[in-house]
Amino acid sequence: MPGGRLTQPERQQIALGLADGLAYAEIARRLGRPTSTITREVMRNGGPTAYRADLAHRATEHRAQRRKQAAPRGQQAPPQAHGRDPEAVRAYEEVFTTVLIETGTPKMMARVLTCLYTSDTGSLTASELVQRLQVSPASISKAVAFLESQDLVRRERDERRRERYVVDDDVWYQSMMGSARGTARLAATARQGVGVLGPDTPAAVRLENIARFVDFVSESIARAADQAREVLHTQPETPSDGTA
Repeated sequence: MPGGRLTQPERQQIALGLADGLAYAEIARRLGRPTSTITREVMRNGGPTAYRADLAHRATEHRAQRRKQAAPRGQQAPPQAHGRDPEAVRAYEEVFTTVLIETGTPKMMARVLTCLYTSDTGSLTASELVQRLQVSPASISKAVAFLESQDLVRRERDERRRERYVVDDDVWYQSMMGSARGTARLAATARQGVGVLGPDTPAAVRLENIARFVDFVSESIARAADQAREVLHTQPETPSDGTA
């Protein structure tokens, strides 16, 4: 039923829809489900090319069983800060992770980023990430190394000399500038090919057009990031009635 867990017949319909090349939104419409439910279901069970209804159903049952084992009867999850609904937070984190995966972020890296983005401090230790994600320290270390290489997180030491992984206000700016630098390198490399292939050849013309396009995009990214940087340090305005 809409709003409840997906049934096995619904998962079979999802698999058929994917095989027919239907968009997530269309599959969701036919099932009477939110698009985010279908997106999350597919992405956490192999993606659109590897999704299998029977495997997805068994995996979901297995995850539910593990959650029951992790939280014995009578033991409640720790309360969320600011009176947040734990189930709503968990569902939102799954959606956010799915969106990051769809943009090309590897799954474990997306999970780590989501944890950091949704923490009030914007920073967590390796042990805190291990506890929250229920994965090995090696998985966290690998994920953080990748995210650092993309300028998406940085490391710092707290007062107890523990290493913390941080997504502060400037991380997005640094990431965008890193993207602009990478795009500029692509333009320079394309122009090298012009000289190698000969300036009047079709291949060289193609590379020169690529370089011009990429140059424009790179400069636009850097300019926009510089102009918008102050937004990252601006507190949202609060209406006069005190609601955000």
